[in-house]
Amino acid sequence: MSTRTRPTTALVPPVEETRYEEELARGLVAADEEAFAAIYRRWGPLVHTMASRSLGDACEADDVTQQVFIGAWRGRHGFRPERGVLGAWLVGITRRKIVDALAARTRRLSLVDSAAHDTAPTGSATGAPDHVLDRVLLVQALARLPHAQREVLCMAFYEDLTQVQIAERTGLPLGTVKSHTRRGLHRLRLAIEQDHVPGAGV
Repeated sequence: MSTRTRPTTALVPPVEETRYEEELARGLVAADEEAFAAIYRRWGPLVHTMASRSLGDACEADDVTQQVFIGAWRGRHGFRPERGVLGAWLVGITRRKIVDALAARTRRLSLVDSAAHDTAPTGSATGAPDHVLDRVLLVQALARLPHAQREVLCMAFYEDLTQVQIAERTGLPLGTVKSHTRRGLHRLRLAIEQDHVPGAGV
């Protein structure tokens, strides 16, 4: 199927707009890559904006946007036009991926908080092997962060300081503290995930 180029939105009558969306939907179900590219161009900015506003992190928003369209492509045969338009279907996928991303963030922060506040000796018999390993991986991951990001995260995790308090203590602008926190958490997540991959670092 050859997907035609969509005219400027302001000049497209509602009926024509609906037909164009239906055409893209048919192309998606038929695994038409040109149609899928047009779908990405049309709804990609909306998906990214939703993710960015919900997560407050550009890197995570990029990940979610990619996951949404990968999920749409893989699940294209599950799209049912009678249940709603293509745009609404993509928004539904986006909301689910955002929830997944927030849940993953909560799990990561719980891991960091647990490791930071756990006073049991590393060699304690009461510590589960996996839990001990998680603490070791966390310390290693923190050590690999740039100094500014490591300092901010350590103040947050080990001293339980808010971002405002960290800004007051360090003399950094609040926006800089927030930026260091976001980037540090992202790097920390990637480092921990990489260390959990079987054979990583071998």
